[in-house]
Amino acid sequence: MATTNDIGNRGEDIAAIRLDEAGYEILERNYRHERNEVDLVCRQTGAEEYVFVEVKTRSGTGFGAPEASITEKKREALQHVARGYLHEHESEGAPARFDVVTVMLTNGAPEVHHYENAFWGG
Repeated sequence: MATTNDIGNRGEDIAAIRLDEAGYEILERNYRHERNEVDLVCRQTGAEEYVFVEVKTRSGTGFGAPEASITEKKREALQHVARGYLHEHESEGAPARFDVVTVMLTNGAPEVHHYENAFWGG
């Protein structure tokens, strides 16, 4: 039986492939700043904007839709990581946005949704 980590890792792999196919360059995976983490840091080909991506994966609907788990606390943590990343890469003030990719793993092909500008940074 797959563990929660196995499911999450598979979802991140699927999301990274889909984003790459859509013209995104994956700059970092599982970037950590202090105690927080963002799943993917990307840029669209030819764009200056950083894209911080949270991937939410589910193997069923027992815990609700994947995107429902992006709480205010999680958004604040992602914003903190993004500020740390931009500082570390001497890019403070660079354009950035927060996207969410949801992956639903069922018996068939994975169902993937990409929500650009899923929430505003603070």
